Amino acid sequence: MNRKLLVLPALLGVLSPVITGCGGSGGGSGGSGDPIVVGTTDSIVKTSDNPAPLDPATSYDTATWNVFYNTFQELLGYTRGSTTPTPDAAKECHYADSSGLTYQCTMRDGLKFSNGHDLTAQDVKFSIDRMKKVNWPTGPSSLISDVTSVNAPDDKTVVFHLKAQDATFPAKLATPAAAIVDSKVYDPGKPLDGFKLVGSGPYVLDSWVQGKQGEFSKNSHYQGLDKINNSKVELKLFDDSVKMEAALKAGTIDVMSRTIAPSQITELQNSTDPNIKLTEAPGGETRYLFLNTTSPGLKDKAVRQAIAEVIDRQDITKTIYQRTADPLYSVVPQGITSHTNSFYNIYKDPSVARAKALLESAGITSKVPLTINYRQDTGGTVNKPEAEEIKKQLDNSDLFDVQVKSEEWSAFLKAASQRKYQIFAISWLPDFPDPDNYIAPFFDKDNFLNLPYNNKAIQDTILPETRRQSERSSATTAFGQAQDLIAQDVPMLPLWQGKQYIASRSNITGVEWALNSSTTTQFWELGRGVSG
Repeated sequence: MNRKLLVLPALLGVLSPVITGCGGSGGGSGGSGDPIVVGTTDSIVKTSDNPAPLDPATSYDTATWNVFYNTFQELLGYTRGSTTPTPDAAKECHYADSSGLTYQCTMRDGLKFSNGHDLTAQDVKFSIDRMKKVNWPTGPSSLISDVTSVNAPDDKTVVFHLKAQDATFPAKLATPAAAIVDSKVYDPGKPLDGFKLVGSGPYVLDSWVQGKQGEFSKNSHYQGLDKINNSKVELKLFDDSVKMEAALKAGTIDVMSRTIAPSQITELQNSTDPNIKLTEAPGGETRYLFLNTTSPGLKDKAVRQAIAEVIDRQDITKTIYQRTADPLYSVVPQGITSHTNSFYNIYKDPSVARAKALLESAGITSKVPLTINYRQDTGGTVNKPEAEEIKKQLDNSDLFDVQVKSEEWSAFLKAASQRKYQIFAISWLPDFPDPDNYIAPFFDKDNFLNLPYNNKAIQDTILPETRRQSERSSATTAFGQAQDLIAQDVPMLPLWQGKQYIASRSNITGVEWALNSSTTTQFWELGRGVSG
């Protein structure tokens, strides 16, 4: 087996006052012949909770955003290896005045949607207004909640008016929260049901069969950043990562993406098969345990701090993840500017004695009943073994009595956002690689999970202050304070941060560029070379 190590920048660069494009028109030869077949265990399901899973206004998860990044276009995007937003559908973007409250973009010439309709500044305004109006409970509208209004004075100009200065706003415009949809196809106030979409990105979604596959072809109308190195991609959906690996080894798929089980990663790392290569990349994925601070058993901060004293991250990453993940001691992971080991600084190594002393000082002498909810495992995920290991650690302290329960993803996310769970575990993949995107989605006023924990210092001072800092390293002290506050109050427990892995046949090219910091598989990077 050939093994590659991919090193990508992890820090969000300085946001320039003016962002100009590279002058490219996208496209590329597009390759020819058989489609590139990509396997995944990600699940995209139409349910009563979300009847429109492929509408950018309703879906905010890795599986759907993987589709969106390949089919929709945003004003801004990223070039290879960069963490600084670059014009994509836009030709140029800049803050239009010294207040930092007005952001303006000029559109590229000749933009069209995949159906041939013209794409203009009016479609950008429509898309942002629609995202805010639909305001789906578990959708990504929180990312653009600071937009007060959008103007399109002509077909080429779009102007955003913001509530407050936000140095991360260009990065937010590079996410599917700002995906540009066709105003002639999408309703301004309702989701587009089913598995339909119309975008202007590198690919057209030709068909989607729930639970089986999606078929994509190169968008002949695409004008943007990305050179497309193939003409077709098939996304094969597996319910089992073992079956996905077997398909890779048999050659019926070309690429094996999320999720590869820890045991499979270890096996592939040690394999001598010359036809398979494993590519490893630094990951932005983090795993958190959220604690409902209004739940009867967790209202007392001493209980939450006692849990923090008991949890053994080293054991979780060694036993469950076989060292394919690293222990995490802060809401902001290592590799992101401003990271500090706040939880370790306070709680050190696990100590049942310190946990017991905390509970006794709060007058708690009997076992605390707890329930941990987690997402049902799909493919190569190990959510159940992880939850059982956490239960074991807490139960063995003789201080807690823990139950664990699982839920299907859409029902799980809905219940979590309705505060029905006492404790729940969730994995987070950043929308953009900045400390703000590890803190604000959970602890800002408009957090997408509707978490009950409200810290005024974070919401009213730290986040607004850091968003005024265009040089992100200048915000290190303030972000450090936010991390310390979270560690002290324990509304959540960071567990681990993961690496990224993607396996492929040895004749597939571009694999080292195919994963971005959000573990999206960028289809356009994949090509077919010579075997061996």
